Amino acid sequence: MNQLDQLKQHTVVVADTGDFEAMRAYKPQDATTNPSLILAASQKAEYKSLVDSAVTDHKGSSLSGDALVDSIIDRILVNFGLEILKIVPGRVSTEVDARLSFDTESTIKKARHIIGLYEKDGVDRKRVLIKIASTWEGIKAAEVLQKEGIDCNLTLLFSLAQAVACAEGGIKLISPFVGRILDWHKKSTGKDFSATEDPGVLSVTEIYNYYKHFGYTTEVMGASFRNKGEITELCGCDLLTISPSLLGELQKAEEPITAKLNAANAKSLKIDRLICDEKSFRWALNQDAMATEKTAEGIRNFGIDIVKLEKLVQAAL
Repeated sequence: MNQLDQLKQHTVVVADTGDFEAMRAYKPQDATTNPSLILAASQKAEYKSLVDSAVTDHKGSSLSGDALVDSIIDRILVNFGLEILKIVPGRVSTEVDARLSFDTESTIKKARHIIGLYEKDGVDRKRVLIKIASTWEGIKAAEVLQKEGIDCNLTLLFSLAQAVACAEGGIKLISPFVGRILDWHKKSTGKDFSATEDPGVLSVTEIYNYYKHFGYTTEVMGASFRNKGEITELCGCDLLTISPSLLGELQKAEEPITAKLNAANAKSLKIDRLICDEKSFRWALNQDAMATEKTAEGIRNFGIDIVKLEKLVQAAL
């Protein structure tokens, strides 16, 4: 049995891609997208029709200018999501505009709109996760959405403080970023790290153990991997979202892997409960240079790619 099949025995495998053929090849349960992945896919000839149909759907629209472009982009995101849901049996994650990361009310409004588009196309909202950055404002927006039955995936998450705030808010799922944590530590220390001492792996392990120890139901989905070792060290995590290249490496490897994370074991650990109000959250994040820098960088970069997608739409118009 190859490592991908072994991993699927312990962890829900999710495809981190906008490439439909990769999803068909690796048969994940769910799929995640983000502005960067959608931008890359939108520029490929085989996916051009999804962009073109979004533009065509808006011909004769009363919208104009920025509002028209914004509406077309929402349609493009949902068009990709609809195609993905024809391939995966589970859920798709669709991301809210990163530029709304510090605006609770606008994030709520955008999430409701995206879910509404899916529902108009006959998709049950339980098959969609709305991706929101793990800012305080984003977490507060997700709390409201969860109470409305709109499940959320809190992304760009780099610290236990962010994870605890999500759990306390009853968020459906979080995506702690493994590889980007490793990137920061390699750059700041000049060191290489083995999989067992990888700071990203250790961060997700800490979050997983905290959740299981205190009985939180929020799902942990490790994301943003740089190598296969990070993935096998997190075998047993609730979910792992993995790029096609690393899915391919796992499929070709046959060394045995075992579950490293275990909910029952986490129950017996000695773990202190964190205070989770706004002041404590902001202070903890401020004191964590890596989490502060990587959250801000991720929001900036997703914002840049949304602007590129806007330009692509403007050109199509």
